[in-house]
Amino acid sequence: MKRFNTLLIATAALFMMSCGEQNQNTQQVVTENPKVTVATVNAENVSQLQVYPTTIEADIVNNIAPQASARISKIYVEIGDKVNAGQTLAKMDAVNLEKARLQLVNDSIEFGRIKQLHEIGATSQSDYEAMTLKYDVSKKTYKNLLENTVLKSPISGIVTARNYDEGDMYAMAQPLFVIQKINPVKMLINISESKYSQIKKGMEVDITTDAYGDQVFKGTVDLIYPTINSMTHTFPVEVKYANKDMALRPGMFARVTVNYGDNFRVVVPDRAVLKQVGSGEQYVYVLNDDGTVTYTVVELGRRMGNKYEVISGLDDNATVVMTGQTKLKNGIAVEVVK
Repeated sequence: MKRFNTLLIATAALFMMSCGEQNQNTQQVVTENPKVTVATVNAENVSQLQVYPTTIEADIVNNIAPQASARISKIYVEIGDKVNAGQTLAKMDAVNLEKARLQLVNDSIEFGRIKQLHEIGATSQSDYEAMTLKYDVSKKTYKNLLENTVLKSPISGIVTARNYDEGDMYAMAQPLFVIQKINPVKMLINISESKYSQIKKGMEVDITTDAYGDQVFKGTVDLIYPTINSMTHTFPVEVKYANKDMALRPGMFARVTVNYGDNFRVVVPDRAVLKQVGSGEQYVYVLNDDGTVTYTVVELGRRMGNKYEVISGLDDNATVVMTGQTKLKNGIAVEVVK
């Protein structure tokens, strides 16, 4: 009996020690606060930049072709050649031009004869006027045929297409040449209606391309369209770049960056910003004076390296949690560590 009592007392003691250890461990888990690091955010001037994707276009595009079908006698330029205004590009068959020249010579002689007779009163006014009209028609016909036989470039630019070879019969299906003026070049961007009062002609813009990486070209706003699209609520704006070295070429993908000025906004490190799964809501945890944190929804603007512009939701000089957010919830107390 004495042995049984001793065993009972020992068992009870062990049980009480075990319960004490469990209570102690439980108390430690409950009282330990999540450890976090924090940072103070401040307001600063933030440039309001907007980037618009676009495609570079030639300032002027001319399709060069004769007025009627004719055989191509001679071609003087190739694709990629630089041409000047008035430079001869090609010559067409000149049979009709020669006929028109002979007719003009004949009409010129006849007009001279009729004019002399009219001056001495030896011919009627109607005959003189008829001959004058015929002579004028001959001059215009010859000039027109000359322009359509000897094809010249109306602009200085680059030959970007040649669709026929010497000896081909031009069939009016497509132009013989395409000449593009690429200094300057232009880009068309569509800007939101809310920016209509902020965009001004002559504003400087930055242009970047995939072809030149981070190199920035300085362009200007050249034309602002006067109407707004009622479906998209955007309006077209034409940007030009001088392109004196012809570095930018039509067809290149480009990005036009417009600076709408500065706003004084709070800037927050990107590590402090989280996204709510499902809703996509962006938020931060703000540290309060009593050591607790508040779940705070923020509206973000542009990203600047490793920081975000905050449009709304966060006050200047607020303290935000930088690390340890996964263990947090609204109103919980935290331990700030360095």
